Amino acid sequence: MSESTSTVSMVSTAPKKGGGRRKLSLPVIMLIIAAGLALFSLVRVISGANDLTSVGQVAGALQLAVPIGLAGLGGLWAERAGVVNIGLEGMMILGTWFGAWAGYQWGPWTGVLLGIVGGALGGLLHAIMTVTFNVNHIVSGVAINILAVGVTRYLSNFTFADAEGGSSKQSPRIDQITEITIPGLSDWLADLQGRHWFFISDLAGVLGGLMTNLSLLTVLAILLIPGTWWVLWRTSFGLRLRSCGENPVAAESLGVNVYKYKYIAVVVSGALSGLGGAFLVIVSTGIYQEGQTGGRGYIGLAAMIFGNWMPGGMALGAGLFGFTDGLKLRGGAENVHAMLLLLALLLVLAFAWQLYKKKHWQAGISLGVAALLFAWYSLTDALPSQFVDAAPYVTTLLVLALSAQRLRMPKADGMPYKRGQGK
Repeated sequence: MSESTSTVSMVSTAPKKGGGRRKLSLPVIMLIIAAGLALFSLVRVISGANDLTSVGQVAGALQLAVPIGLAGLGGLWAERAGVVNIGLEGMMILGTWFGAWAGYQWGPWTGVLLGIVGGALGGLLHAIMTVTFNVNHIVSGVAINILAVGVTRYLSNFTFADAEGGSSKQSPRIDQITEITIPGLSDWLADLQGRHWFFISDLAGVLGGLMTNLSLLTVLAILLIPGTWWVLWRTSFGLRLRSCGENPVAAESLGVNVYKYKYIAVVVSGALSGLGGAFLVIVSTGIYQEGQTGGRGYIGLAAMIFGNWMPGGMALGAGLFGFTDGLKLRGGAENVHAMLLLLALLLVLAFAWQLYKKKHWQAGISLGVAALLFAWYSLTDALPSQFVDAAPYVTTLLVLALSAQRLRMPKADGMPYKRGQGK
């Protein structure tokens, strides 16, 4: 009991930026979500981009957000224990290959299990290099990304190439996991969304997208977010793990086996990334293709940073990136063009807030950029296809740039540690 109490004290007294901000209550969070949805509805009405909050758009965004969210969740586990995991992309690649290899032979759920194992092997390798041998975390992560590409390409040459319907760069078709739809309610929400009423139709589109053709693996992935929060913030195990990322020397002095907790965290990190890879091949596409991760591991890392190393914030970041990625698949240039108006309105709100805070030059910049975006939106009818394709990555850069000032990473994140170094 005394060890847990001391660990709690050590973690809770870690320095915080921003003077210890109050946590948002559930009613306030719901009001923020409602205000955001109202803003989307206003943009939809003005721009005429009725697919912006449709059932199909929301369902597609959710499917695109899940692999990013799983990679981000994996990064959160590792970095909360003090290990930077740039290798999320490589672990996700291993998850795609192992998931596809097992999935087309023994069924989708076996593919999910082997995808998790493949990612966990990548996490184990990263843990051995960084925790045991104190290799620089960035160097180790980059090496795993390169190694994963080479290994999966080599394995594909003598597994998928000889299989019926496969080749050296793709697997045969994999059976789908069961999808669930709430009968009656889904159809009613889709009909309500099709009426294009202000706010009501947008709310119906969001709810309908969360209830229509929902894979069981998607439900599992969503449940992992509150599950991670509960384990890391409501159990003694989680407190000890987080203490390793804040002050491993102090944690060791309290009897915490820092090596063990770092190993567990990084292996779990790899397993979650591998699950994201398995989701890509089994749920999103139904087939393995070389290079299909498309940098989602890196975007997951960006979502984790945007979320300030917290599961809820990470989920919001993954949803944002998934939604932006989905815009180019449904409506393409028209939807992305409407987002110019949304960004302009958000900057106007930022201008008012910064003016209220008496940050005059920041307010002036926000107003100037908002004016440019309004002009761009008014003078054009569509955007170049290259900009549409780049939208998810541009969003990643903008979000990280705008959120950088409020971030606080774990204090010992990425720092080398050797057992007994505090003696």
